Amino acid sequence: MATAPCNPAPRPAAGSSTLSERDFARIAGIISEHTGIKLPATKHLMLEGRLRRRAGLAGFATIDDYCAYLFEEGGLKEEFQHVVDVSTTNKTDFFREASHFDFLAERIVPALLAQGAANRTIKLWSAASSTGAEAYTIAMVMAELARSNTGLRYAILGTDISTAVLESARRAIYPRPMFDPVPPALQRRYVMFDNGVGESGRARIVPELRRKCGFQQLNLMDKSYPVDRDVDVIFIRNVLIYFEPAVQNAVVTRLWGHLRPGGHLILGHSESMIGTRMGLPQAASGVFRKDPN
Repeated sequence: MATAPCNPAPRPAAGSSTLSERDFARIAGIISEHTGIKLPATKHLMLEGRLRRRAGLAGFATIDDYCAYLFEEGGLKEEFQHVVDVSTTNKTDFFREASHFDFLAERIVPALLAQGAANRTIKLWSAASSTGAEAYTIAMVMAELARSNTGLRYAILGTDISTAVLESARRAIYPRPMFDPVPPALQRRYVMFDNGVGESGRARIVPELRRKCGFQQLNLMDKSYPVDRDVDVIFIRNVLIYFEPAVQNAVVTRLWGHLRPGGHLILGHSESMIGTRMGLPQAASGVFRKDPN
């Protein structure tokens, strides 16, 4: 996505560089309507800081000027994706809630192979992929399994509403400390480190894994998703907590429809009750298996 200013010539300051309650409410309403994500009052300062940076990049001296452009001068259409990008939370880590990846390696994939999946491509989907740490963690797990299962084929899709985080996911370059949760053996095989140390260091996922992961934009609020309906495993973790219960149910129902019979839907541990509330068959904490019949 282009990051060129929408107004290349900076304007003189004409207002405050703090986010007013009125403008916060306007943006929160837009984000809720478009993405289903709730922005409570506790997010006001976070959003203010991000909007201040975006306003500067767009050529505005203050947040007031930027919001006036959005809401009074018709600029929202042009800036809409940027507003979505700065308003959404993109917390992600490698091997976050590691028990789910253990379950993938020890239970799900062996069962798929026993059922003949070695003759096809196993499909995995990170449905709120953020900057890609979850998708690349899945790729590491699958690559390790492929080392002892000749012919194992897999493909990973990562989707997110934010184009900014999708760009980061495709680059697959991260601060070195982000890889601390990755076991040393996997770091040696799947991560390329530069010469920096600490916060100044960077590292990149190896090309072999980057080729296994594709990323595309997707809004979970859409009524249908342009994704295959024979996915083996869908990860949708730690994003449903930002939705109202009715939206949670609708999103899970749509995702469930993209699983092949016997496929697994994996929710965050704190979201497990959503699946149980909906009566989905549970295989482990946060893991739900679609009836194979």
